[in-house]
Amino acid sequence: MLTLFSFLAFTGFVAIYSTWMLRKQNLATQDGYFLGGRSLTGVVIAGSMLLTNISTEHLVGMNGSAYKNGAIIIAWEVTSAIALVIGALYFIPKYLRMGLTTIPEFLEKRYDKMTQALISLLLIISFVVTLLPIVLYTGAINIESIFGISETLGVTQSEGIWLTVVVVGVIGAVYAIFGGLKMVAYTDTINGFGLLIAGLLVPVFALWDIGDGNVIDGLVKVFNNAPEKFNVISKEPSIGPGSRDSILPFEVLFTGLIINQLYFWTMHQSIVQRALGAVSLKEAQKGLLFTGILKILIPLVIVLPGIIGFYYFGDTLFDSQDSVYPELVKRVLPPWMTGFFVAVIMGAILSTFNSALNSAATIFSLDIFKVYIKKSAQEGQLVRIGKWVSAVLAIVSILVAPFVANAPEGLYQLLQQLNGIFFIPMATVIIAGFFFPKVSAAGAKAGLVFGLGFYILMDLILQVNIHFVHIWGIEFVLNLLVMHLVSAQFPMKTPFVMVDSGKLSIVPWKYATTLGWILIAITVIIYVILGTIA
Repeated sequence: MLTLFSFLAFTGFVAIYSTWMLRKQNLATQDGYFLGGRSLTGVVIAGSMLLTNISTEHLVGMNGSAYKNGAIIIAWEVTSAIALVIGALYFIPKYLRMGLTTIPEFLEKRYDKMTQALISLLLIISFVVTLLPIVLYTGAINIESIFGISETLGVTQSEGIWLTVVVVGVIGAVYAIFGGLKMVAYTDTINGFGLLIAGLLVPVFALWDIGDGNVIDGLVKVFNNAPEKFNVISKEPSIGPGSRDSILPFEVLFTGLIINQLYFWTMHQSIVQRALGAVSLKEAQKGLLFTGILKILIPLVIVLPGIIGFYYFGDTLFDSQDSVYPELVKRVLPPWMTGFFVAVIMGAILSTFNSALNSAATIFSLDIFKVYIKKSAQEGQLVRIGKWVSAVLAIVSILVAPFVANAPEGLYQLLQQLNGIFFIPMATVIIAGFFFPKVSAAGAKAGLVFGLGFYILMDLILQVNIHFVHIWGIEFVLNLLVMHLVSAQFPMKTPFVMVDSGKLSIVPWKYATTLGWILIAITVIIYVILGTIA
């Protein structure tokens, strides 16, 4: 009863508060619905960016991977801080100066409408094929495991998970369809702080239990039990550091990983859309850099519990690593906390899910419908189209979700491998748009097509013995080469000139550069310290 009460209390508070905050907002306009009226502040942006990123594929997937492989997977998180610094100091000032609503909009300005349309379609496909189904499925695993939905309803576990997927998907769609970006941002901010609190309580309660009332003693016991689990540099001599069977070689930090991080934190629509909705450049930079601070802290929530799980369970769950986190939660959290925790889990699922739906709706409405289907569409019609797109994508994602079960290396690893199909080709096109002025529209399209084919061939068809993140790095270089070769044959007719839209203040935050360097230094220090552990 306490579990159910705390779940309903927190979930209800989030819904009521966000609805009340939206009572005077005009959601019928393009900027109002898709960009929150360009009124988001730094704290709201950071909370929303964090929770858009962190969901159950992290809580379940990364903790499961940490249980099996150790802290080496911390690279997915702490290196994000470096990408966020680059985004705050370089990319966001340019996006806001141009007054962008979507990233594909930049590609139309820089290249042509066809490049914009291709990227827009790929983004929408990537949401439906990779992110949304995995978020729903991992969330269903967690809720089913903790709440015992199947036992309560007297159905099989698979039926319980399926039912949870449907319910969560419908609720997330309602948030995205009727509230727009600002509703998403408000709910994200509250749930984001809830996630940090509840997520930190899991390792704290566990270490308190292990250390007989002393958290530090508990951490020492966990470390002494398996010190190699805390090392962040791969040591897999029997496999080989660059093998596709290695979980995450240290060397990938210098090949494909930084390209992936740059794309996700500075070019991925569902993330960057929060910063595009900022009231000013100053607040956008605060949002990105505050997110960088949170990303450095977040391994305490999505990596450390997995290592603690190894202390409790040994290697008994290696064949079902994605069940480790739910089992740990059930073991250490008191009943009165469990409902609150599941409510936060629900919030994390909804955040990522409805954020992706909102971004997909934004892209389709503004970059496809208005450009190719009905150029004369008014703002009200674009908002209505966005709502219908959100509904359709939600239904498709719910149907796809059950098919991502039983990933051999865990659900988070599966998500990253599938993301590689889309992220690196799109990142190459956007990066070339900023840094290589001679790359033409023809070159961009050639690089995009080549990149898609290269990764699918190398990683999914031939399955070459190279780690998929290294393949990202190779692909990035080859994409640029192809783009320059094609551009030499089909050069740009007129050079691209960035024009100031004058839509908002682009005065930078005076502490942005200083905080950026501090975040980079902390990232390096983490690797120096944890890289020397046995």
